[in-house]
Amino acid sequence: MDIQKIKSIIEAILFAAGREVKINELVSAIEINKEEIINIISKMTLEYEEQKRAIEIIKVDDAYQMCTKKEYYEYIYPILDKRAKPNLSNAALETLSIIAYNPEITRAEIEAIRGVNSDASIYKLLEYNLIEEVGRLEAPGRPTIYKTTKEFLKMFGYSSLEELPDLPKYKIDENQQIVIDDILEENKDKNPEREEEADQKE
Repeated sequence: MDIQKIKSIIEAILFAAGREVKINELVSAIEINKEEIINIISKMTLEYEEQKRAIEIIKVDDAYQMCTKKEYYEYIYPILDKRAKPNLSNAALETLSIIAYNPEITRAEIEAIRGVNSDASIYKLLEYNLIEEVGRLEAPGRPTIYKTTKEFLKMFGYSSLEELPDLPKYKIDENQQIVIDDILEENKDKNPEREEEADQKE
């Protein structure tokens, strides 16, 4: 089978599926090896970009999905979906970040990091399918364990959690707390002009 035929088959499958299609499903349907499929999809991705197509193929873990590009969202959304656009508060985003960087974490552990009750944020993230329950911890009370979903990866443009940016490394004091003075000093070093402006305003 020639490569153009394979590209057309992959495009047809991804378009018709309307969901993430696992690599193994493509292998089974087309009957070529996994490495060849990965290479062909990589070429298709570049071709779509060079041709400035409105669609793109994204990778989510061990699967691929055909999507429209983010810049066309404002035109598509009013026609296809009348639901309220997800609106995450700072508290919800903070909770989501903690779960993303700490897969399989419990509510108590989230609240220990944030220092406040996180019930509302967790419920909101579950509602938007950005996190999910993945079991219960073998501990007293068997607390629920949470992790991010594939919807989270797609919303923020990641193929896997391994692509998350590294967290900044700050000094920790004897109480296992971040040393705030160090952060303030670092920000001052990075933005001396802003510091001078603040001094002048005072």
